[in-house]
Amino acid sequence: MKKLIMLVDDESGMLDLVGLILQRQGYGVLKARDALTALALLESSAPDLFILDVMMPDMSGIELCRHLRSRPQTAETPIVMLSARTDLETKRQSFEAGANLYLSKLAVHRELAVVVRDMLAPQPDYTASSGPA
Repeated sequence: MKKLIMLVDDESGMLDLVGLILQRQGYGVLKARDALTALALLESSAPDLFILDVMMPDMSGIELCRHLRSRPQTAETPIVMLSARTDLETKRQSFEAGANLYLSKLAVHRELAVVVRDMLAPQPDYTASSGPA
C-alpha cells in the first residue's frame, strides 16, 4: 500500500515542488495551505508522515506540530519541519513541540527524498532473538 504524506505549507510553489518530489518517489501526497485545512483533512485521512512549514498564517507549523502530538491518532506519526528559518531557537521550539526532524528548505532537492524514505522504512524487530551467538 502506498504511504501517504501530508504537506502543509502556505507557499503554493513549495507545495507543488515537494509534492512532485514525493510523488516521483511513489508516495501519495495530501496538500494543505494552512494548519486548519490540514486538521480538517485528518477527519478523512491518516497520513504516515507530516511535512510542516514553520512560518504560516493563523497557526504556525510549530503549533500544528504540538496539536498533532496531542492527538492519539497522530501522536506517534513522524513529523518533519521544513523551513527557510535556520536559527537555533526555531529548531529548538520545533523539537520541543515534537518534531522528529528539521530541514532547511534549501535542502529540499538533495535531502528530502532520502529522509522520507528512511523515516517510512520498516524498522527492524530487535525483540526476536535467536539466542546467544
